[in-house]
Amino acid sequence: MTPREDFDPLAPQREAAMFYGLFLRGHSPDTLRRDIDVPKPLLDKWRNARRYEVSFRNSLQRVYQYRKQVLAIFDELVLNEKSRARLQ
Repeated sequence: MTPREDFDPLAPQREAAMFYGLFLRGHSPDTLRRDIDVPKPLLDKWRNARRYEVSFRNSLQRVYQYRKQVLAIFDELVLNEKSRARLQ
């Protein structure tokens, strides 16, 4: 099986929805953001570690992009919830 055979285009939305559910249950959005995010300095540290193979470092870049996508979706859901709460 190649890595693309198990690719799920809805995975970021599902993961963001899970974090959004935690937000709706009273968890702090800032705490959830920290749980979702991979800080750029940490990614740089991982990618510059010589003990990791190049293919693994490339995988870390894909993980970073995925986490940023989940974070953007989560932020949009939280923003929409706050806007909807003001309208009511």
